[in-house]
This record gives sequence, C-alpha cells and structure tokens, in this order.
Amino acid sequence: MRTFEFHDSVPGSFPVHLLSKTDLGDGFSVPELRDWVGRSGFSAKQGELLLLPGADRCLAGAIFGIGSSANEAPLGAGILARKLPAGVWHLENAGDNATAAALGFGLGSYRYDRYRKREGDGARLVCPAGADRGEVERMVTGSFLARDLVNTPVNDMGPDQLEAAVRDLAGRYGATVEVTAGDALLENNYPMIHAVGRASISDPRLIDMRWGRDDAPKVTLVGKGVCFDTGGLDIKPASGMLLMKKDMGGAANVLALAMMVMDAGLDIRLRVLVPAVENAIAGNAFRPGDILTSRKGLSVEIGNTDAEGRLVLADALALADEEEPDLILDMATLTGAARVALGPDLPPYYCHSDSLAAEIAAAAESAYDPLWRMPLFMPYDAMLSSPVADINNAPAGGFAGSVTAALFLRRFVEKAREWAHFDIYAWNPKEKPQAPVGGEAQAARALYHLLRNRYGKAG
Repeated sequence: MRTFEFHDSVPGSFPVHLLSKTDLGDGFSVPELRDWVGRSGFSAKQGELLLLPGADRCLAGAIFGIGSSANEAPLGAGILARKLPAGVWHLENAGDNATAAALGFGLGSYRYDRYRKREGDGARLVCPAGADRGEVERMVTGSFLARDLVNTPVNDMGPDQLEAAVRDLAGRYGATVEVTAGDALLENNYPMIHAVGRASISDPRLIDMRWGRDDAPKVTLVGKGVCFDTGGLDIKPASGMLLMKKDMGGAANVLALAMMVMDAGLDIRLRVLVPAVENAIAGNAFRPGDILTSRKGLSVEIGNTDAEGRLVLADALALADEEEPDLILDMATLTGAARVALGPDLPPYYCHSDSLAAEIAAAAESAYDPLWRMPLFMPYDAMLSSPVADINNAPAGGFAGSVTAALFLRRFVEKAREWAHFDIYAWNPKEKPQAPVGGEAQAARALYHLLRNRYGKAG
C-alpha cells in the first residue's frame, strides 16, 4: 500500500503564500511581490496559483489563492500537490488552518500508478507549524489504503486478495484474523454470503479481524466486500459494470478506518467483519425468486440478484449483533438511489439514535468528510414484505431505494447498543482539490474522529 509523510524541514525550501481576496484587496503584505501580483492579474480565487520569480530569474516561491477565506475550501491546498513544481515547499502563513491545509496537501498528493510507469517525484511539503502531523499522516495513509483497494481491478483484487490485504493490515498492528470460506460458510451458518458468492471461481468468505484489549468497549465495523458485481442473473448492462470493481468500497473504507483506529491506539475492542464475494454468473448462481434462510433465521425472497450487497451484509451484521457490541458501523456501496438523492460526494447515513447522529454530524464537519443523515422511515418497512417469505431483498416500485435498503439491514441488528449504516459511493467521478478521479475514502475520517472523541487512546 502507499504511505505518506511530510518532508522534514529543509533550509531553502520554497515558500507558498496563502492569499485571500480580502488580503488582495487590503494590499498584499509582501511589498517586493506586490507589483508582480498586480501585473499578473492574480485574483486570489480558490485554487489559483502564481509562481514567483527571484532576483536571479529562478523560482522563488508561489502564491496560492484561497478565495474568500480558508474556510471556502478547507482541503483546497490539495491542488498544490499536483500543481507546484518538484521540490520542497512550506506554507508561509497557514495559521489556524494548518492541519486542514496539511491534510488537503497530503490527500491531493495521491497517485495510482500500479499499472503504468511511475511519475517522477512531485512537490513535497514541510509540515506546517501548528498542524497535528501524526493525525494528518494517519488519515492520509488510511485514505490511500482505501483508494488503492478500490482502484485495483478484480483480476488483482478478488476475495483472495482482499483477504490478503486484511491479513497484511492485521500483521502490522498485531491483530488476529479468522476466515470462513467456501462450503464452511454453510457449516457455520452464513448461508446468504455463500449463496451470493458461490458462482465465482473464487470462494466466498467471511473475514473476521480482532484487535484491542478484551474488556474495552466493543466496536464492530462491517464492510461490504463484493469484489465485482455482475448483477448476477439479473445482469447489469455493460455500462453498469464498468465501475463494479468499486463494489467492495465498503470493505476498503472499514479497513481504512480500522487502520486509523489501530495506528492511534484507541481504547476499543475492535472487530472488523468483511463478507468478501464476487457476484458472478454460472449454473449454480442464486436466482430471482429463490428463498434464502439467513443467519438470523429470517427467510429472504430474492426479488433481484443485483441487490446482493444487503444479503452478505445481513449475515455479517447478524454475527456482529450476537456479541452485543456497544456500536456497530456498517459501510457499503449499496444503492444508486443514494446517489440520485444526494450525489456522489455526500453519503447518507442512517441510525435510530439522535445523539449518535449528532456525534456523527459533528465528526464529519471536523474531519472535512461530509455526511448527511437520512430517515429510517418505518412506514416504508412494509415495502419489504413478501407473500412467501419474511422479507424481500428488492421491493418493486423503485421508490426510496436507499431507505428501504437501510430498513432491510435494520432487521438484522437488535442487540447492539447503537448502530449506524453508511451508503457510500467510494468514487470520485470528477477531480477535486484533494483527490483525483477514482477510488475514494468516504466516511472513514469522520468515523475515526467519532471513535477518537468517544473512546480516546488506550493507557
């Protein structure tokens, strides 16, 4: 996986002056540069970059526009990682925005180059004064892990390789891993994970990672690990399959979150459950109209084989719930309906607890990791009814798809003190200051802030 760290302080590093429109209007405070800025037409709009010449006609530094204020785009310094010439740079006046600027630069430095020639070294940043270097490096490294996992195609990131990624992460932090795979899923009562993944040449499996002291508060993360989704017998069109390597984005993001938690040494008993499967097509694929019995004992009529993520999550959530943890958090690239409602950059989350919802909202804001609460609207639970089973996995009609998916998952969580579900996209369709097009960590930083604020560090 990729790693990120700041460059140590280097004498002679190039300065970047952060300039707002107000600063420009009040008169730039570096007199020797004022004329150059005025002649260039620099307007200080967010993301605008102006390189500065020195007396010897060599590069002397840069000016970076932050718009009306640093709050306009807190992670906007990510653009600098891609636009600045190679070399070591420092932020001249990051001030109170130092941590956000450092986080933005770190996230913006990401490149996915596994399958092509690696680009040369880009700009490097000296950690700004006042920035929390450890926290920034932790969140950037975790985000890079999620991005790398999502960006890797299924020929190199199937259930086998996803398991290997979990084992690698566990090995670095002293966690334990148990895996139940193939027909052992039936023997150990994970029938829906088995049904969804049995048509693939790669065995379906449930990956179970544990870390932390036994008597610490129990926090369980559940991540959808559908490494590729054809839609099954209800097959997707070709255009619908193009991004299905990202259907394990929930698993990628819970692993990113787990990495942050373990690296910080938070005082929790962490458990991570990843049902890792490929929803493929073969003679033994599960079918529309099949009735599956879940781990919890509820019978599920298959209204659509392309609603497979909630099936594998249901068995994993049922297992998580049996332990009666303090908190269950599940993450999944679950529905297109969530994207229709809120777009690709604002994942919805669902929970019963107003106090937990408020904590999540505050953590999302402090981590610059946007989330939006959606309702578990109980009257819509009737949409999941089936004339032949306890529940249908894909109600007809097409209404409230993200809500009904959350309500489906709610059926499998009863004993946990608190639970929240995150319907993420895990992909950037357009370049952002802090990220290129491609796989993305969504909600992981916010939930790390939540857990850090709640439980603190061990010892």
